[in-house]
Amino acid sequence: MFETNPLEEILHDQLHIPGRLLTNYTKLGLNETELVLVLQLIYFFKEKNNFPTPAELAEPLTISEKHCSDILMKLIQKDLLTIEPRENEQGQISEAYSVQPLLEKLYSEEKEQEENTTGTIFILFEQEFGRPISPFEIEMINTWLDEDKISPALIKAGLRESVLMGKLNFKYIDRILREWKKKGIHSVEQARNTSRKFHSHQQVNQQQPAQTAKRDTSIYYNWLEGED
Repeated sequence: MFETNPLEEILHDQLHIPGRLLTNYTKLGLNETELVLVLQLIYFFKEKNNFPTPAELAEPLTISEKHCSDILMKLIQKDLLTIEPRENEQGQISEAYSVQPLLEKLYSEEKEQEENTTGTIFILFEQEFGRPISPFEIEMINTWLDEDKISPALIKAGLRESVLMGKLNFKYIDRILREWKKKGIHSVEQARNTSRKFHSHQQVNQQQPAQTAKRDTSIYYNWLEGED
């Protein structure tokens, strides 16, 4: 009988963790305790347990089962964790946690950084307004960038929000950006979440202005779903 090589056991016990999760978890609004819980979930996935209980997750940690349950709920509310149905080989349906939303947000940062350039802002504004923007409007955009220190990506988000609301004018966009700044919103993802909460309270059958109805509404869904 062959003896088990201790080194092989160590290698088998390795856990593959995305490096970006360890370096960028704070950008997702996670603290260290929440990060460790996510790592625990990934470990349980490796062990073929896709729906560990709060008690199982809390057992090796220093937090209580209740605290663990609260964090899981918080991750779900932040759209970083979902519960999905899974079907096994016997056709039986069970529930499983998925960290796919977290990974998608983690790796969508590059996309947001690509947007975070000034080169396309003026072109995008002219495309949406359907005309060349005036010197005064150019100055207003530069004020947002240089004086207010608003990122290009967030300015584009403000433009999209004004399109969605059917109020395509610079004063309204300025109002959106200043309101976001007052609320401490500095990322496109935070803006999307705020927009979703706002629009969820609107009347579903609210009549849209005639001008808005003629526009290509695909940009609205792209904006809210994050498909820029």
